[in-house]
Amino acid sequence: MTNGKITKEKAKLPLEDLNREEAPEASRVGAPSENVLRPRKLQDYIGQAAAKGKLTVFMEAARGRGETLDHVLLSGPPGLGKTTLAHIVAEEMGGRLHLAPGPSLEKSVDLLAILTNLQPGDVLFIDEIHRLGRAIEETLYPAMEDFQIQLVLGKEVGAQAVTVPLPRFTLVGATTQSGRLQAPFRDRFGISLNLDFYDLGEMKAILRRSAKLLGISLEEEQIEAVASRSRGTPRIANRLLARVRDVLEVKRSRGAGGVGAQAVHEALDFLDIDKVGLQPLDRRYLQILCENFRGGPAGVEALAASLSEDRSTLEETVEPYLLKEGFLLRTPKGRIATDKVYSHLGLRAPEATREDPLLF
Repeated sequence: MTNGKITKEKAKLPLEDLNREEAPEASRVGAPSENVLRPRKLQDYIGQAAAKGKLTVFMEAARGRGETLDHVLLSGPPGLGKTTLAHIVAEEMGGRLHLAPGPSLEKSVDLLAILTNLQPGDVLFIDEIHRLGRAIEETLYPAMEDFQIQLVLGKEVGAQAVTVPLPRFTLVGATTQSGRLQAPFRDRFGISLNLDFYDLGEMKAILRRSAKLLGISLEEEQIEAVASRSRGTPRIANRLLARVRDVLEVKRSRGAGGVGAQAVHEALDFLDIDKVGLQPLDRRYLQILCENFRGGPAGVEALAASLSEDRSTLEETVEPYLLKEGFLLRTPKGRIATDKVYSHLGLRAPEATREDPLLF
């Protein structure tokens, strides 16, 4: 590394062969391996056109200057491809990928051990970055801005502050709640990208690719059946694909196998995934909101207690899709069920209107 630049010939640690379509082990696994299904190149990444287009330009520009990519913040619900993009950045920028779950970084010394082990051009991926403690964030400030950290050696009178230089690296942070990041921390990311749920066409394309890699033979109408119940989320789609395969194989072995999309819909019904992709926890959430809280408004803490679930599980995993599909309203006074919920669950709506304009 010279003058803050990295050479294109820099040696790198090869990442997993995530996109090799001829991988024989793919068809033998019982569940979809993320290492098998994860694309290695941005051109193979399906969906998220806006984020993909921006990242393509920024990486090409950085490579043209022989520099590291600026720090990247990826936000959006779980399962939409944030980790995959971190792998792609490392692969395309020629660096090693270092994984560090945010909740596991409890002390500054944990972060320092990782930072001092980085090589020029490496990518540090911190998942759930909104769960970092304040002390860890403050340790990252000089590391992100000036590529250096301050260490205090000794104690009391003999203590000395020592500045340790770091190689230029790219921090990729992933969050499902970007609003929980402190503004000074969020502002240190030069690139901020938001990932949204995938549409039906994109989900079908992802499932076609996954089915090919996993050696699963499905007709187009069967692919569409799985895609329609996958909540616009690739991680869920790949999981359902593997479980549908299990159900269909067992039914065929027993001589009870159906055909076409109907067989897939029956398998998904067996898995307790309804026709709009709602899972048991989603339906329990909506049912309690309607029956225990008369449709709301209800606070998320009260809902979490009623469900015996963690608040973060509801906010990060359940509510984003319910909001997108119009089952839920989030107001200053709490969560409110829409008329769509009562129709979908077959419940009788209370006489008082829940969508009172005064609540907004």
